[in-house]
Amino acid sequence: MTEKIYPIQKTETQWLKELGEEKYQILRKKGTERPFTGVYNLHKEKGIYQCAACKTELFVSDAKFDSGCGWPSFDQAIEGTVTYIKDKTFGMVRTEILCATCGSHLGHVFNDGPTATGQRYCINSLSLDFKE
Repeated sequence: MTEKIYPIQKTETQWLKELGEEKYQILRKKGTERPFTGVYNLHKEKGIYQCAACKTELFVSDAKFDSGCGWPSFDQAIEGTVTYIKDKTFGMVRTEILCATCGSHLGHVFNDGPTATGQRYCINSLSLDFKE
């Protein structure tokens, strides 16, 4: 199996320098921030949520909802902005989502959302930036 080549390519040293240790651990090393600690968990402003690594626009604020899970939740991504990968870590089978532009880890998507899409994109706040 070949690995996807993303439009934005940088070395891990470059990513670490640009992102800092905390964001690097989430975005490039597939970490997870602690629930209920992220700046965007209860954020309600109108605008666009972007990839914190490359600024690709990923989610519109109208797609955001409070799922109570402790991470920002959305019921859909902007079409074509994320890549879906089967994730079998930690004894579970989940769907990981990556930024389609730079390959950075954003979080996971689940089929238990309360809206018409049935989706719950569970995203690390550190994976996001916000633009009004």
